[in-house]
Amino acid sequence: MVSHQSITLENTILSDDTVWVGNIMNPVYPKEARRVRYFHPDKGELVFITNNFTLKASEIALVYKDRWQIELFFKWIKQHLKIKRFWGHSENAVKLQICVALVTYLTVAILKEKLYLRQNLYEILQILSVSLFDKSDLNELFSKKTYKGKIVYPENTAQLFDF
Repeated sequence: MVSHQSITLENTILSDDTVWVGNIMNPVYPKEARRVRYFHPDKGELVFITNNFTLKASEIALVYKDRWQIELFFKWIKQHLKIKRFWGHSENAVKLQICVALVTYLTVAILKEKLYLRQNLYEILQILSVSLFDKSDLNELFSKKTYKGKIVYPENTAQLFDF
């Protein structure tokens, strides 16, 4: 550790230090780094290592908080919007398929908020995926009752194999 400056910028910042990652003789990172210790009420003490010396310690904590939200967003995408295989192998094809997954997520999130749906995003996706041939209004579709674990559809639902 080159210098130690224990600053309390806010109640949640425990310290803001200049450190070497590894040791001075054999550093893992070739330059000085910055260690910000932050206290989160739910998670306890969090430690952030960065090479950004221009932002305030509280801003570093906020950046990592936002970064965590972005990571949770992509984790949800990977868990719920399964991309089992890519349709193309070019960089553009992969980016396009990921964009389609993102648009799907955002559309469902907007639908949930605008219609005040009580279902979570995954349940909304499941209902939409099994209701491709349903001619009902969206409000009506999400207010349907379930019967023994199955959704009960009205008579105006198009049947795929109606012989």
